Amino acid sequence: MKRAEQVTFGGGGLERSAHLRGDSPALEAAWNSPQARVLLLWRGKPLARRDTEAGLPCGLAWTAPQHPLAAAGKKDALFLGAAGGGAPCFACDVSDWQPDDLDQDALSSFSDASEQRHPDLPDTHVFAELRRIMTRLTPLEAELAATAKALLAWHRSHRFCACCGAPSDMAQAGWQRLCPACKAPHFPRTDPVVIMLITHGDSVLMGRSPGWPEGMYSLLAGFVEPGETLEAAVRREVLEETGVRVGAVSYLSSQPWAFPMSLMIGCAGEALSREISIDPAEIEDALWVSRQDMMTAYAGEHPVLKPARKGAIAQFLIKNWLADTLD
Repeated sequence: MKRAEQVTFGGGGLERSAHLRGDSPALEAAWNSPQARVLLLWRGKPLARRDTEAGLPCGLAWTAPQHPLAAAGKKDALFLGAAGGGAPCFACDVSDWQPDDLDQDALSSFSDASEQRHPDLPDTHVFAELRRIMTRLTPLEAELAATAKALLAWHRSHRFCACCGAPSDMAQAGWQRLCPACKAPHFPRTDPVVIMLITHGDSVLMGRSPGWPEGMYSLLAGFVEPGETLEAAVRREVLEETGVRVGAVSYLSSQPWAFPMSLMIGCAGEALSREISIDPAEIEDALWVSRQDMMTAYAGEHPVLKPARKGAIAQFLIKNWLADTLD
């Protein structure tokens, strides 16, 4: 697919500079570089700049390494790599901070629109949910934010050695954890997930999960199991969720999806029938949507159907299907 890397979080061009991760003097020099910048994250929400005219976050907000919040997190800072012009980029977690009047319900909602402003940061800088701002980031900003969010999520969930159970330590500038007891190294995980554009004639198969906003449908998706090919995973997931059997399967595009640390692998599949029998333990509903109805939905004119989330690979694949540009 020629447009594959145009998907959100894809093709940002970050130079990850992996050769520096174990080089303490080089990392120290990078941290002290006049070009160095630090991305702060609170509970996985990156710091963003608020556009005073639009009233919305638009673009990442960076701090200098000398800022007290960044300096306090230097020991556990992640080295993300070098951005345009060779600027060293780091990320620090400030989740220990407790905002006043925190709305827990908003944080756990499907679409978290809440923003948190730290008193030691400018009024125009807020912590915002990445899914909410991802389409307003440049490709490089999106890659940096997704990388930082996924890495921090992995560190939070893998604090203990899987071999002996002892607390492990961050190593390699955040790209490894090392057990001081048994010396076992542990590396960041990425969970492969297939997401499927399943078509039959001029229609595409869509499903919805419980708890989604009313009318919202998306492409079917599911985790790849050990010992399974992508093609087999596509056929199994579609059959399990909808009872639809799939024939030919082909790869289209992929998207890093840091919620918490997945790689969405977009595939196309040809359905062998249109009969649907959903598994209610898997999804709430599934239906075939014609090309015309999908175009109406994306124009915001369908009476029931709402399009997939903007910025997600599901919408990217569907839009290319509608435009006949899957090539």
